[in-house]
Amino acid sequence: MKRPLLLVLAVLMGLSLLAGCNTMRGMGEDIEQGGEAIQRQSSSY
Repeated sequence: MKRPLLLVLAVLMGLSLLAGCNTMRGMGEDIEQGGEAIQRQSSSY
């Protein structure tokens, strides 16, 4: 009884970690784009 429950919990934890990595990657890309926009604006002055 405990083994299937542990397996399901392990799979759910693994999936949540993968989803978290994708979210962090997207956030990093957004921050990078924001920085590039600031550089473009500052170079025009």
